[in-house]
Amino acid sequence: MGDDSEWLKLPIDQKCEHKLWKARLNGYEEALKIFQKIKDEKSPEWSKFLGLIKKFVTDSNAVVQLKGLEAALVYVENAHVAGKTTGEVVSGVVSKVFNQPKAKAKELGIEICLMYIEIEKGEAVQEELLKGLDNKNPKIVVACIETLRKALSEFGSKIILLKPIIKVLPKLFESREKAIRDEAKLIAVEIYRWIRDALRPPLQNINSVQLKELEEEWVRLPTGAPKPSRFLRSQQELEAKLEQQQSAGGDAEGGGDDGDEVPQIDAYELLEAVEILSKLPKDFYDKIEAKKWQERKEALEAVEVLVKNPKLEAGDYADLVKALKKVVGKDTNVMLVALAAKCLTGLAVGLRKKFGQYAGHVVPTILEKFKEKKPQVVQALQEAIDAIFLTTTLQNISEDVLAVMDNKNPTIKQQTSLFIARSFRHCTASTLPKSLLKPFCAALLKHINDSAPEVRDAAFEALGTALKVVGEKAVNPFLADVDKLKLDKIKECSEKVELVHGKKAGLPADKKEFKPVPGRTAASGAAGDKDMKDISAPKPGPLKKAPATKAGGPPKKGKPTAPGGTGSTGTKNKKGLETKEIVEPELSIEICEEKASVVLPPTCIQVLDSSNWKERLACMEEFQKAVELMDRTEMPCQALVRMLAKKPGWKETNFQVMQMKLHIVALIAQKGNFSKTSAQIVLDGLVDKIGDVKCGNNAKEAMTAIAEACMLPWTAEQVMSMAFSQKNPKNQSETLNWLSNAIKEFGFSGLNVKAFISNVKTALAATNPAVRTSAITLLGVMYLYVGPSLRMFFEDEKPALLSQIDAEFEKMQGQSPPAPTRGISKHSTSGTDEGEDGDEPDDGGNDVVDLLPRTEISDKITSELVSKIGDKNWKIRKEGLDEVAGIINEAKFIQPNIGELPTALKGRLNDSNKILVQQTLNILQQLAIAMGPNIKQHVKNLGIPIITVLGDSKNNVRAAALATVNAWAEQTGMKEWLEGEDLSEELKKENPFLRQELLGWLAEKLPTLRSTPTDLILCVPHLYSCLEDRNGDVRKKAQDALPFFMMHLGYEKMAKATGKLKPTSKDQVLAMLEKAKANMPAKPAAPTKTTSKAMGGSAPAKFQPASAPAEDSVSSSAEPRPDPKKAKAPGVSSKAKSAQGKKVPSKTSLKEDEDKSGPIFIVVPNGKEQRMKDEKGLKVLKWNFTTPRDEYIEQLKTQMSSCVAKWLQDEMFHSDFQHHNKALAVMVDHLECEKEGVIGCLDLILKWLTLRFFDTNTSVLMKALEYLKLLFTLLREEEYHLTENEASSFIPYLILKVGEPKDVIRKDVRAILNRMCLVYPASKMFSFIMEGTKSKNSKQRAECLEELGCLVESYGMNVCQPTPGKALKEIAIHIGDRDNAVRNAALNTIVTVYNVHGDQVFKLIGNLSEKDMSMLEERIKRSAKRPSAAPVKQVEEKPQRTQSISSNSNMLRKGPTEDMSSKLNQARSMSGHPEAAQMVRREFQLDLDEIENDNGTVRCEMPELVQHKLDDIFEPVLIPEPKIRAVSPHFDDMHSNTASTINFIISQVASGDINTSIQALTQLFQIESLAREASTGVLKDLMHGLITLMLDSRIEDLEEGQQVIRSVNLLVVKVLEKSDQTNILSALLVLLQDSLLATASSPKFSELVMKCLWRMVRLLPDTINSINLDRILLDIHIFMKVFPKEKLKQCKSEFPIRTLKTLLHTLCKLKGPKILDHLTMIDNKNESELEAHLCRMMKHSMDQTGSKSDKETEKGASRLDEKSSKAKVNDFLAEIFKKIGSKENTKEGLAELYEYKKKYSDADIEPFLKNSSQFFQSYVERGLRVIEMEREGKGRIPTSTGISPQMEVTCVPTSTSTVSSIGNTNGEEVGPSVYLERLKILRQRCGLDNAKQDDRPPLTSLLSKPAVPTVASSTDMLHSKLSQLRESREQHQHSDLDSNQIHSSGTMTTSSSSTANIDDLKKRLERIKSSRK
Repeated sequence: MGDDSEWLKLPIDQKCEHKLWKARLNGYEEALKIFQKIKDEKSPEWSKFLGLIKKFVTDSNAVVQLKGLEAALVYVENAHVAGKTTGEVVSGVVSKVFNQPKAKAKELGIEICLMYIEIEKGEAVQEELLKGLDNKNPKIVVACIETLRKALSEFGSKIILLKPIIKVLPKLFESREKAIRDEAKLIAVEIYRWIRDALRPPLQNINSVQLKELEEEWVRLPTGAPKPSRFLRSQQELEAKLEQQQSAGGDAEGGGDDGDEVPQIDAYELLEAVEILSKLPKDFYDKIEAKKWQERKEALEAVEVLVKNPKLEAGDYADLVKALKKVVGKDTNVMLVALAAKCLTGLAVGLRKKFGQYAGHVVPTILEKFKEKKPQVVQALQEAIDAIFLTTTLQNISEDVLAVMDNKNPTIKQQTSLFIARSFRHCTASTLPKSLLKPFCAALLKHINDSAPEVRDAAFEALGTALKVVGEKAVNPFLADVDKLKLDKIKECSEKVELVHGKKAGLPADKKEFKPVPGRTAASGAAGDKDMKDISAPKPGPLKKAPATKAGGPPKKGKPTAPGGTGSTGTKNKKGLETKEIVEPELSIEICEEKASVVLPPTCIQVLDSSNWKERLACMEEFQKAVELMDRTEMPCQALVRMLAKKPGWKETNFQVMQMKLHIVALIAQKGNFSKTSAQIVLDGLVDKIGDVKCGNNAKEAMTAIAEACMLPWTAEQVMSMAFSQKNPKNQSETLNWLSNAIKEFGFSGLNVKAFISNVKTALAATNPAVRTSAITLLGVMYLYVGPSLRMFFEDEKPALLSQIDAEFEKMQGQSPPAPTRGISKHSTSGTDEGEDGDEPDDGGNDVVDLLPRTEISDKITSELVSKIGDKNWKIRKEGLDEVAGIINEAKFIQPNIGELPTALKGRLNDSNKILVQQTLNILQQLAIAMGPNIKQHVKNLGIPIITVLGDSKNNVRAAALATVNAWAEQTGMKEWLEGEDLSEELKKENPFLRQELLGWLAEKLPTLRSTPTDLILCVPHLYSCLEDRNGDVRKKAQDALPFFMMHLGYEKMAKATGKLKPTSKDQVLAMLEKAKANMPAKPAAPTKTTSKAMGGSAPAKFQPASAPAEDSVSSSAEPRPDPKKAKAPGVSSKAKSAQGKKVPSKTSLKEDEDKSGPIFIVVPNGKEQRMKDEKGLKVLKWNFTTPRDEYIEQLKTQMSSCVAKWLQDEMFHSDFQHHNKALAVMVDHLECEKEGVIGCLDLILKWLTLRFFDTNTSVLMKALEYLKLLFTLLREEEYHLTENEASSFIPYLILKVGEPKDVIRKDVRAILNRMCLVYPASKMFSFIMEGTKSKNSKQRAECLEELGCLVESYGMNVCQPTPGKALKEIAIHIGDRDNAVRNAALNTIVTVYNVHGDQVFKLIGNLSEKDMSMLEERIKRSAKRPSAAPVKQVEEKPQRTQSISSNSNMLRKGPTEDMSSKLNQARSMSGHPEAAQMVRREFQLDLDEIENDNGTVRCEMPELVQHKLDDIFEPVLIPEPKIRAVSPHFDDMHSNTASTINFIISQVASGDINTSIQALTQLFQIESLAREASTGVLKDLMHGLITLMLDSRIEDLEEGQQVIRSVNLLVVKVLEKSDQTNILSALLVLLQDSLLATASSPKFSELVMKCLWRMVRLLPDTINSINLDRILLDIHIFMKVFPKEKLKQCKSEFPIRTLKTLLHTLCKLKGPKILDHLTMIDNKNESELEAHLCRMMKHSMDQTGSKSDKETEKGASRLDEKSSKAKVNDFLAEIFKKIGSKENTKEGLAELYEYKKKYSDADIEPFLKNSSQFFQSYVERGLRVIEMEREGKGRIPTSTGISPQMEVTCVPTSTSTVSSIGNTNGEEVGPSVYLERLKILRQRCGLDNAKQDDRPPLTSLLSKPAVPTVASSTDMLHSKLSQLRESREQHQHSDLDSNQIHSSGTMTTSSSSTANIDDLKKRLERIKSSRK
């Protein structure tokens, strides 16, 4: 038992893996208990067992395995993560459980499999089970089949994929094992239950006995549709609802469900496709042409056998179809005709949709062949044409069918009608739109009057079927003229018809297809259904053959369905006649007089023809009054107008009477029921008067009224024909003018373009220029509606005239037609019906083209030409293509029949000669334009091959192919392309070019469609594979297209399609789907009535942009006007709201002076936050693009609509740039007064401005940049901080503009970037600008590099992101750039870094090529020689952004001096001190206007100025209690009084007056904590400046020269004493080194530097503990490297070597042997002269170590006991750090370290931290601070250095005169860190340097030497600081300035009044300004 007790102690998971079976059994039992207890499916407990579940089920011990299976089942059922184990567990179950003899094990195994299916892992389970079927062990096979059967029985055929199971069934039936065969039989029965007869074909080849048994079983099955009894988790809620419904309302759901189930599985889908083309007999094509019919028969029989395969693989069947077609059409042997027809049937059945492309060729031939009388031939042909119909749509073959309808042979007529009837049965109301029904009905109506009874009957049947399909309402308009008897016959037929879609009765008996019809037809129907909507215009061919219905007016042909308007005219007028139009017979003059006398005063009628004009005038007045008072119903319009026309009628000579007369006509037309008959009476007269100077306007008014009454199309046609049948040119020109106007008012709907065009041509040929001008104006108006296709009619005109027409068209380009204002209300009723079809307004624009006479060119496409095109010699091929191009060009417009041309051209698309490919593409483009919409029928055989060319490796070929595809799609609409599998087959090809081009094309086209064919789903699997393509571009395009696929297919379908992917891919794709779901655009709305009226036709939507696609990316970004992407949109771009369409006109016409008062930005609470959330949650598009696409503009518009005044938004998104300028001007005006609103909408404003960056108009760009400058100044004043979202959607686009060629713009952008650093952290700006350096634009690269230099110069190395090393490497790459400016900029930037950072630079930039390195070194040398030039002047010239007073800065800035000065002025005036506006008290805010006007020259007393605010610095500061906890140990609260003082001092330092500067610097260096903040770089430059100043001979010439030198001397001493000792020592060493190196430097200079060093050496005993020795020794090492001993000895003076020795000696004396531990920063110590020197010294100074420790103890820091052995200490510390490193004991370790440090404050823990990561070091540091806070209680705010209060007091050296800790009222101390931090921020904001990362003292000193503050360089800290400043300022705004002043040493006089100070300040500023000029 000893063993037992061993494993009993183990945790469960270890027990489960134990080698003892008992242990495992116990483990499984306990695991089972745990699993049953866990309630939360997402509990982390589950994850512990993830890897073990497979072991549970595959245990080698049978007893244990059973328990394991139970546990596994519970796990799978309840654990959220169980799905991850599916594959391994199920394969384990299959291999190790299904072979177990115990039935229980097998049951549990099956249960586990089913449970996995329930948790949505069905496919993985099925995959494993199918693998199991190949196992050699029959037990396993049987169990797998059983599991599959149970799964199918319970979950249904939607979850379990049947195709793979059916595929293996025949093999299972052949098994030798009876058990397997029996199980196979059971599963076959189960499958049959779900899919019925679809299972027969795959099993037709199994053993006949087995088949018979199956048949018997199948018969016994219940007939009802089966339902799943078990549901997936995701469906279980659905199931619960279903049950509720069933209990409530019986089996209501059942019916709906089974309709859903049956067509779901199509036998065709379950079959394997067979490839037959390769199996054709080799001599087939010869035999089929053979003279002997027997040989031809053999060939056909071979084909017949092959096509019996129920599913054929797609391929190029063109030749085979062509051969069969020839047999059907031309073979004399009818038996062979029937055989060929059977072959065609087989092909159509086996290929289904893939056969569609050949349908057009074969249908006419078959229909023509119906002339054969033999029943077997007829039957074969019927079967063939029916099978072919199912592969295409009625729309596609309608043209051919209608053409045959006119055949004289009655049998052909009869069979065609019967075919139409059968076809109609497959249609639904939506797939049989009116546009299609109309031509068919017209043709069938002829047939019902045919002499042959069989033709009549067939026509009745077809019409009856149509009636049944679409209903009486749709058909009745076409049957208006049919007598009752025939109508009844049609209705009778309709009742007998059984539709395929309605009752599933199937087809007539003669369809011998094995597959169940519903499946087949459902598929084709569904595919056909929606598609019809996409195609608006049917082929115009048949319409021409249909009789044109004139209805007393122009022929309305060729315009079936433009959106709501154009296309409807045919029926509209008919309806108009029925409903509105008053059909009035012509009355005789007598009746008219009689009727008129009833309503007119008798006197009036008598004097109508009086010879006295006055009487006639009076008569007219009475006439008018009478008309005005008449009621509409009582007004006899015809009688009245006849009275007016009565002599003198329209020959009236008095103009007043005439005017009156014309006015009355208008009145009658408006007020009465005015008929066309009445109109004809007056129109002649009106046209005659239209040219009259005095009466013309009245005539036009009357005509307009008549046009409103009788419809414009009719009126216009009458008027035009009358005008051009007379000679008066004035009348002609005025008629044309009236028409131009009328079209604008009425819209273009229904006008007969053709008639106009002939009149316009006459007018253009007129001799009178006025007529020509009017005609051209009319053309311009027509162009608005018709588009560029209008020009085709006038290409034969003279060039001069053509150029005038073109100029007119040019004017109209880009304009959208105005909304119609007349003619709507009256006739709206007649127009409404037309919108019903929901047809895509695809082809409105082509309606005009349909009017053109089309040439038949098929006779020109001779076989010689075709063979030429296919010749082996490319030159001959080219000749052939040239000929074709010539034929098409000559014909201009052609008929769709082009003979053999398609096959010939198709062959050339994959020509090896790319030039020919391009030529072919050009021909195909021509072809599309020439053939117009009829090109549709060639999409499958020619269009799809063009898409294949998109995969070409040559860019230009792809571009040509894309242009061609677009030209085709423009004519055909998208439906043809998306139907069938062709497109998905293309996408399947793994050609990256093809994929990216095709996806790009789809992404462009899909959003514009309102519906798509269901076949689109076929592309989805390939789309998913593109999402994971190796090629990045393909992936991107696929992601772009994803939302548009989803828009049409819906998320569910798309998500379901991921089922077949691998699990990893599936997760990725689903994530992308989620993302796309958020971005999914809405489908374009159906064209609304208003837009369709506004448009008249959709032509302009298509054609406008085509003429100017280049502008699209720019101008359309401003306003979404129709562009090529939205080609099909009616009027307004498809996604624009319909309101947008109305917006512009209403604005101009109705509200000219819209109320523009009130705020322009509306503050929406939390609006910005919500927008950011939406963008984060991907509910809207992320603002990220190379050029702004329409959806971005739309989105921005939508977002702006809630928070920007509407009128301003209209301006902002107008298409004209001048409106943008207006908008910007308004925004500038409102900037100050609407600060809140501007900040609330800032993200949107910045996004809108990024759009303006993409405009080409410079004036807008300049205005935008001007606005941005003001905006960022405002934001700085408001202390606003840009959010990440705002920055990332704006800065990258701003940086693009830094590369503009225009200087002015570049300068502005740089200025804006400068200002942005004040509202957005410079380090983050750095990353954006760094990105900008990767641009292709060299100007941009150079400017960005220069900007980076400025950032480093201003903010130090901390801005470099991600790390200085990486950033500098990136910058250094550009030294080798090919552009000189970029090279210079890169070099300058690195030199800047060198100035700040010294030799460290070379380490950071890594390896450079020799050439680059030499250039850099040369540049550094050159810059090093410059400092001595004019240091004093430099102090004045330094721009605000540079932080050192070094003379290099000017050299670094490549820009011209004005750039510097402008930057300086801007710096001084507004951004000199980031916080100036708020930090400095009111009276200190600079009023620039006053400064400008003040010319005072009085020099002010500096000391007073300085002293004015200094008192505050020592004011006791009240420290508020921290709320709950401090933000972080780094952050102290700060107070505004001191802050403003420091701010002020800094402004003094920058003064142009030397005294002021020195005083201010002295003040700075009085305050120890601030003085310590200066970095090495700053101190070096400061000391350089001060020493140079002391040595400057010019000072002695000044009156107070000596005084100045004394002040400087005093300041130098202060700097040496108060600065950070490490930094100052380092600075002096570097300065000494530079001065010795520089030949120009005076020996005096070096001497003074050395004196300073001696002074420092004297201070060393007091300061040694606060010095970072490692850095000092590194500097000495570098010094000694530059000046080896020999070289130093050669110096004229011995001082340098003595100074160095003294310094080293002192250090050795103070540190003892420990000094050798401080050589860590020196790379190769062995080579270092320094180490040898130190070792020598150590020998002498060993005895002096005692003095060092005495010094230490004097300082009051308790030191580590010298006696405690070093080894012990190290072990102790190692233990502590081990604890900190372990997860569990980290807190304990930190506490111990804290205690230890407290006890031994001088302990050296540096070695332990040195090798650890930066993160670990800061973690330890932070931990110690937190402990300190807790220990010291929460009463005080922790200082940023983590000083404990007791130590704080002891640490202040008594010798210092400055009070370092300010007494608080509570008697507590505040460390210098408060001011240090404040200065740190101010320095950073003002562009002064702070200590770099490297300047931080090591952590040890942080912990033990509180006097050295650390510098937190993170910009986040800066943010937090600023927010604290803001709070503290609010708290202390009103505190008394002068309370408790504590004076420091030094002379200070009391302050004068504040006003005097302001004056002083102003004067100083004036001086600063003048000194800059």
